[in-house]
Amino acid sequence: MQDPVKRDLRAARVAETETKLLTAAVELFLRHGYAATTLTAVAEHAGVGHRTVYVRFGTKAALLKRAVDVAVAGDTEPVDVAGRPWFTLARTALTSAERIAALASGTRQMMERAADILAVALQAAAVEPGLAAAGQAGREATRENMRQFWTQMADDGLLPGGLDLDWLTDTATVLVHAETYLLARQMIGWDADGYERWLNTTLTRLLASGEAETGGLHH
Repeated sequence: MQDPVKRDLRAARVAETETKLLTAAVELFLRHGYAATTLTAVAEHAGVGHRTVYVRFGTKAALLKRAVDVAVAGDTEPVDVAGRPWFTLARTALTSAERIAALASGTRQMMERAADILAVALQAAAVEPGLAAAGQAGREATRENMRQFWTQMADDGLLPGGLDLDWLTDTATVLVHAETYLLARQMIGWDADGYERWLNTTLTRLLASGEAETGGLHH
C-alpha cells in the first residue's frame, strides 16, 4: 500500500503542474488564438517538460476543454455549476428577488472568469468536433440549470400564477449564456457590471410578464 504522505505529496505536485499548464494555456490561447498555440509552446511557457503536457492532456482540444471547464467552475474541484454555493443560494434564498440577485451575481462572476477562453473554444469548435460537442453539452447543462431554478421557484410558491415554466426556462437560458454575454459586450459595450444589472432587471421582469407574453412561443 502506498504511503499516505507520499500519495498526498504526489497529488499536490500533479495539481500544481496542472495549474501551471492551464495558466500558461489560457495566456497563450488568448494571446495567439487556438490554431497558433501548440502543446509544446504551452509546456515551455509553463516551465514543464514537453512530455508532461502530452501525458496529462493528450491533445490541444482536451487542454482547451479543461481550461474552459475550470474557468466556468472557478477551480479544479469536480463540482459542476449546479453544485456551486452561488447556484445553491439562487435556488434556496427566501425571496425571488434574492434568488435572482444570486443568479445574476454568480453568472456575472462566471462570465468574468470564463468568457474570453470560451470565445476561443467557440471559434475552435469549427474544426474540433470534440469541442463542438462539449459546447452543446454546456448549452444543455445551462438549460437544465435554468429549469431547476424556475421549477424550485414554482415549488416554493415564488412564481405568479399563469407563467409557463418552459418559456421561463428557454428565455433565461438565452439570457445567462456566455454567447449572449460576449455578444452584448461586443455590440453594446457592456462591462460585467452592466451585464449583471441587465440580467437582474430582465429576470425580474420575466416574473411580471404573465401569460400574454408566453402564448404561441412553443410549437
